[in-house]
Amino acid sequence: MASSIERRNGVSLWRQIADRILQGIASGDFQENVALPPEVALAERYGVNRHTVRSAIAALVQEGVLKAEQGRGTFVLSRKRLSYPIGARTRFSTGLQGQTSERHIALLSSSTEPASRRIAEALGIAEGAAVIRLETRGEADGHAVSRATTWFDAKRFAGIEAAMAETGSITASLKRFGINDYLRHSTVLSARHADADDLAALDLQPGAIVLVTIAINVTLDGEPIQFAESRFPAERVELKLSVL
Repeated sequence: MASSIERRNGVSLWRQIADRILQGIASGDFQENVALPPEVALAERYGVNRHTVRSAIAALVQEGVLKAEQGRGTFVLSRKRLSYPIGARTRFSTGLQGQTSERHIALLSSSTEPASRRIAEALGIAEGAAVIRLETRGEADGHAVSRATTWFDAKRFAGIEAAMAETGSITASLKRFGINDYLRHSTVLSARHADADDLAALDLQPGAIVLVTIAINVTLDGEPIQFAESRFPAERVELKLSVL
């Protein structure tokens, strides 16, 4: 474990240790409702000093992952992550049904910009053509569970930002443009540390990991209509891939 700690990678040591503890919880090395090993043992395990371990634990207590009890130790709290399905009909409005009682997409900002080559290829339009860019945050039961940057052809979807602000749903907004159903054409998955904007929008601590999806949605006839990059906090959400 100690060999995986990188001291010059731009991520503070305490955050790296916090991430290792999170990995240990996910893998079952640290059990829910069971005390963590003592700080000295964790410091030896990860090859750092006790102060670094103490800072990592303090951050995870603040994030609601651990609970410190005076005289007893620090315990792993029971904490189930939301499971977000990625499949042929990926929808935020229905993907978390049965796990949350309320779901909503908040429009953070919108703008019109020229399409980069990457965006133009994804949407099947000319490079430099106008696209509408939406910055949104997915919320479930009052908690931020995703942040997305989405692009639409401005010529075809003029006014979609107003529809999003009113409906709080991509699916409902697309219906206003005559698109009653659509499919997920492709999804590319990755993970990285959250940037400053993601930290603020998702209420995360520096060094937190986000799961990233790069997706293209198309009409039932295969015409590209939406290109999006979504970020999910790994501590709150897991992505579940469907082969159907």
